[in-house]
Amino acid sequence: MPISMVRKAALALAGACLLPLLGSCATPADAGATTEQRPADAVPGPALWVVRDEDTTIYLFGTVHVLPEGVEWFDTRIAGALSSADELVTELNMDNPEAISGSIIAAAPLPEGQNLRELMTPQNRVEFETALTSIGLPPNALDRYEPWYAAIVLSLGPLQNAGFDPATGVENALAERAAGKRHDALETIEQQVQMFDGMELEHQLNYVDEAAEGVADVLTTVETMVSQWRAGDVDQLGQTLNDDMDDAYLVNRLLINRNMNWAGWIERRLAQPGRVFVAVGAGHLAGEGSVQDQLRTRGLTVTRIWK
Repeated sequence: MPISMVRKAALALAGACLLPLLGSCATPADAGATTEQRPADAVPGPALWVVRDEDTTIYLFGTVHVLPEGVEWFDTRIAGALSSADELVTELNMDNPEAISGSIIAAAPLPEGQNLRELMTPQNRVEFETALTSIGLPPNALDRYEPWYAAIVLSLGPLQNAGFDPATGVENALAERAAGKRHDALETIEQQVQMFDGMELEHQLNYVDEAAEGVADVLTTVETMVSQWRAGDVDQLGQTLNDDMDDAYLVNRLLINRNMNWAGWIERRLAQPGRVFVAVGAGHLAGEGSVQDQLRTRGLTVTRIWK
């Protein structure tokens, strides 16, 4: 596997829940976090929320990790919130891509003597080989790699071929605009890799099977999500992310458990004065079990900023 593909997969780790690796890893879109009434004078644009107490303000912004070039999204609400913040917090600090690549390279291979396609049922193997061919890779390209890694490659392939670039993602743009501010992360690369690499094999195989089945729809689905994200339509975005969800283990591991952890981080951060801009994948801020839901269960008020 070319190192460039490994690096692209590494960059995708921070956005794995937004990319349709399973068709989705979001939760049902009928929760309170997504049903706020849009005011008539609302500014159209990606959704932004705020949690605050007497001396602390924490903005919550849902991002898209991989965008096509030319997408405009940085409006006055987002600019004002980021400018006022002392600190930018993202899922993962991407400042050292070489270290991220190294972590992926170390974790992605199967144990010696194992072959990914030999772990699959005959039907799933055919679907997997067809999916690889459709993104320009030979059938044996991922034989030495674990299923979770193969799922990421299958999800990134159509986007890469269509000109999507992780370098144009929202986090990179925010980091550039926040130059000089403190930049922290909610997770380490080791934690994110373990989130995938530590999955039970059965669920890893489900993961790659779903990715293979959905590879033809990746581009259309992501384009739809980007449109809904830009419009700030959290209800529709949550519904799109919810399509074809069928593995509760993966949803809990990749989404719900992390949302709970991040809500805990936000609650603890409120104990310190300051202004913080938190940017995480939009799938974490839509649907039942979202970060907002987790904060509300802790007795905190989350308010959407419309203008």
